[in-house]
Amino acid sequence: MPRPQRWGAAELERLSAMVTQPSLFYWRGPQTTALLDEFRRRYPLNFCFPTSSGTAALHVAIAALRLKPGDEVIVPAITDMGSVIGILYQQAVPVFADLEPQTYNLDPADVCRRITAKTRALMPVHLAGNPCDMSALMAIAREHRLQVIEDCAQAWGARWRGQPVGLQGNLACFSFNDYKHVSCGDGGLVATNQLELGTGLGKWGDKFYDRETGGRDPLELAPNYRMSEPQAAVAAAQLTKLEQIVANRHRAGTRLTEQLAGAAGLRLPSVQTADTHSYWFYLLRLDRERLAVSRDEFAQALTNAGVSCTPGYIPRPVYRYPVFQQHNFFSGHWPVRELGLTQMDYRQVRCPEAEAILEDSVKLTINEAMDDAYIDEVAAVVRDVARAAAR
Repeated sequence: MPRPQRWGAAELERLSAMVTQPSLFYWRGPQTTALLDEFRRRYPLNFCFPTSSGTAALHVAIAALRLKPGDEVIVPAITDMGSVIGILYQQAVPVFADLEPQTYNLDPADVCRRITAKTRALMPVHLAGNPCDMSALMAIAREHRLQVIEDCAQAWGARWRGQPVGLQGNLACFSFNDYKHVSCGDGGLVATNQLELGTGLGKWGDKFYDRETGGRDPLELAPNYRMSEPQAAVAAAQLTKLEQIVANRHRAGTRLTEQLAGAAGLRLPSVQTADTHSYWFYLLRLDRERLAVSRDEFAQALTNAGVSCTPGYIPRPVYRYPVFQQHNFFSGHWPVRELGLTQMDYRQVRCPEAEAILEDSVKLTINEAMDDAYIDEVAAVVRDVARAAAR
């Protein structure tokens, strides 16, 4: 499998400049300033705070909403734990909604079914870089007066109706984790254009200190999620490469879909024609009724033929993780439930489509170093395995 050279001269140049600085602290540091400038060139969001991780960015966003204990946030059943950690730490309640079968994103119809009097926010996750149906989700949010946090961790460079994802909701969160499109090892960023959320955004990730006035007399409780100047230096350099990285991944993913179209036994990811999928990975589903092998056997056959893949994505929907099944969030306790502020029982939650996706999907590796010839070879192997496995 071709592998990209992810870091090089651009990162070294910024790091070399960084080591001559008198301080590596983020506040108004030259590397952090450069990072925010590069980010805003691509995402016109006025208020930005760089964080130590994408998970931290999401926690800051949740904290900025000032949720009360027992308030509910609707999230997709297939996502990373980072999407829900901040919700739980703020004593709010993740409410899992089902997914659309071919986009793997929040199903607006099921979101509506999950709304209660305690619902305060939605968290669409643009899974693998495929934009959610933001038109439908924002309409729901307006109708029910809900805040929207876009989890863009897997969706650098993705576009909804021609606009970068992250510009439709109230807050947008990004990740610079080592495995994302652009990376500084670990890091994140949370941003908004809303004055009432943005003016205090930095406080929620910086112990509620007021860096503008120099105040170290916090009014509220907030964690320390600051990014450092070395991280910012690498992340700023990485963002200068974003357009080419996404263009290559989009070309590879689109070509793979074109090459696999019509192959018996395969269900391919669906992308709206006006949207741009940035393909953090490529998830296809198997039509088990048309194939004589299991999902794991299909994936093993691909692996044996040299295709980089894994059976499924995450092992099970998030609500079926042991921590949720046992409500073991704080040393064996869940205070909001024990205090009667929620009746949520994750042992009773079911999202049938999400469960089906994780049972019959195969995740194919996509990266920006893959040329057309390589993608065509992968597609040929997938078609051959499907043909051999047909009933």
